[in-house]
Amino acid sequence: MFRSFSVFNYRVWFIGALVSNTGAWMQATALSWVVLTELTDNDAAAMGITMALQFAPPLLLVGVTGWVADRFERRRLLVVTQTLLLLLGIAIGILLLLGVMTLPIMYAFALALGIIAAFDNPARQAFVSDLVSREIASNAVALNAASFNGARMIGPAIAGVVIVAVGTGWVFLVNGVTFLAMIVALILIRTDQLVPRVRAPGASRLADGFRYVARRPDLIVTFAMVFLVGAFGMNFPIFASTMALEFGQEADGYGLLSSILAIGSLAGALLAAQRDRARIRVVIGGTLLFAAAAAVSAAMPSYWAYAATLMFTGFAVVTMLTTANGYVQTTTDPALRGRVLALYMAILMGGTPIGAPIVGWVADQFGPRAAILLGAAAALVAFAVGATWLVVSGRLHRHEQKRFRLTIDETRPLSVVPPEEFSDAVAGTTPIRLPVDHDPRQRRTA
Repeated sequence: MFRSFSVFNYRVWFIGALVSNTGAWMQATALSWVVLTELTDNDAAAMGITMALQFAPPLLLVGVTGWVADRFERRRLLVVTQTLLLLLGIAIGILLLLGVMTLPIMYAFALALGIIAAFDNPARQAFVSDLVSREIASNAVALNAASFNGARMIGPAIAGVVIVAVGTGWVFLVNGVTFLAMIVALILIRTDQLVPRVRAPGASRLADGFRYVARRPDLIVTFAMVFLVGAFGMNFPIFASTMALEFGQEADGYGLLSSILAIGSLAGALLAAQRDRARIRVVIGGTLLFAAAAAVSAAMPSYWAYAATLMFTGFAVVTMLTTANGYVQTTTDPALRGRVLALYMAILMGGTPIGAPIVGWVADQFGPRAAILLGAAAALVAFAVGATWLVVSGRLHRHEQKRFRLTIDETRPLSVVPPEEFSDAVAGTTPIRLPVDHDPRQRRTA
């Protein structure tokens, strides 16, 4: 489960990411609560707009951000993005403490956070492949998700307590300080132990990532499922905050819901880390489990009953997304990994500008339970897309001997020779094996 920790660079990265992610979850919790309760009068639609502004840039800038992640040194790029996120967090905190923050100003900050995250996310995702070898890359991706969701258990709960005790401004200031952990980790990483980057032959073009994905039906199906769940099913700040208000809870009750959701998320990430590789069948199964868990949570009559179902919701969604991320990373041509991951992150996060305002409007008009059911329905459609592809592609079929048993073939993309390993000299000196004739009577001499 923890085999990636044998690599020094990954251990340093993991610790820095855990601290930074804790602060990021504190900020995300505080940001949603500020918009919902301080800058508006429980306006879920305003929260949806705030989320849309944060997640629109990854979609709009997908071509540029992926190209940057493949073109420039990712470690230095991450130092720049993490520093900018630090400064923005501190600025928001100061404005809140001074009492001059307004909803339009918060919208501007949300957009700025989204633009920086658009460059940070693909570089951070692809950088994992620079830290560990391809054989354990899937494990490293799963442990990254464990770090992310471990922080999700701690961050929202701390944020809820801090908001009640001293106010939301201090949450943003603490988040700004936690970015220092990631910056220090990036500085401590031993550059001579990084996995050599594969460079594409010829000019690096923005459209190469799109062309590559267009030739991979399995990636198209994966992206479609991720989009549907990301757009309508992963609006947890809207779901949890509006349900907390419906049950008469304050900020600490909202933060606790996010932490309980993370318990299941952490379990899903650790279970994914145990698997030898990421399989698309797990992605498809995870969407069905998420649809069922979300539908059940919408019917819960009390705060604690709803909180209990969130563990299953978190387990399902992280199982799906962690496996999808690992599948994309480990089956993509290394020379195009940054651009393909940028497209993946754009689809995952870029669905929010479409879904969050719709989900927020549904929560306002029909209540939070209807909004949760909308997310469950989207996940059910995502499962139908994946299951249909399994049948149409011929990977799902009857067992050869057992009549009522179904089997699924493995999805194994063709391995490619890294561009820098091929040359005319190698091609000209590589021997070609000829068939050996073991019958002495048929041997001929030249």
